[in-house]
Amino acid sequence: MEALDLARSLIEAIEDRKGENIVLLDIREIAIFADYFVICSGSSNRMLQALVDAAREKASDTYAVRTLIEGKPQEGWLLADFGDVVLHVFSEDQRAYYKLEELWTEGKVLLHLQ
Repeated sequence: MEALDLARSLIEAIEDRKGENIVLLDIREIAIFADYFVICSGSSNRMLQALVDAAREKASDTYAVRTLIEGKPQEGWLLADFGDVVLHVFSEDQRAYYKLEELWTEGKVLLHLQ
């Protein structure tokens, strides 16, 4: 399994659940703990959980990848660790507050779906 294929599968799952402002960030040159970040937003706590659940299900069914989840929907930020791919699911407010894309500006944006 290629990490980029996994990242693309996660993005498909997120798109199917109406995830918003999806970014695929290549961090291979600047981080040793992962190859890619997938960052997206959701409009409600329920949606945040649905996005993470869809990504987890896709990774498990397609690649037999186990997932570690951190955070809670009501906190506005969930992180799903798929090994070489890390998924960040934010509420709009938390995404604007943490500005993760700005922290990782040295990474290469491979995809940005509004």
